[in-house]
Amino acid sequence: MTTVAVLALLGVAIVAAREDGVTDAAAWDLPAMEGGGRVALADFSGTPTVVNFFASWCTACDDELPGFAAVSDALRGQVDFVGVASLETGDPLFMPTRHGITWWPLARDINGGNGSGLHEALGGGNSMPLTAFYDGEGTLVDVHRGVLIEAQLRERVAQLFGVTEDSA
Repeated sequence: MTTVAVLALLGVAIVAAREDGVTDAAAWDLPAMEGGGRVALADFSGTPTVVNFFASWCTACDDELPGFAAVSDALRGQVDFVGVASLETGDPLFMPTRHGITWWPLARDINGGNGSGLHEALGGGNSMPLTAFYDGEGTLVDVHRGVLIEAQLRERVAQLFGVTEDSA
């Protein structure tokens, strides 16, 4: 019985040491990169949402983010875009700042193996970048592992959400 009690206390200590936040793919709530606020899936209710995971060391992220910046700007008000720094080992603001996407809500992934709880919950494994697509009700409808070039992103948003620049 003593061993069970020690293990239970150890488990409570480990959970308490984790940062507060939910990293479930269907109901995430993450700390904002700046300002001490939160970024949660529930914040985007009623609007399709694209969640892009990136890291400062990710050369593939560097390749795709200019296209994401262009598409998100063209579809602003019709589709929400959120950036999440995951598996980060450097400056989490490097990629968004470099590509002028600091107007997106930006969050920091937590928990998991290396600050990658939501990334892992979405089946990201070692894949970076990773993009998750949620409909207006907050239901996960697709996950793409790897680079999405601008044309592919536009096509995916049109297929999943019926939203194009022409529908503005």
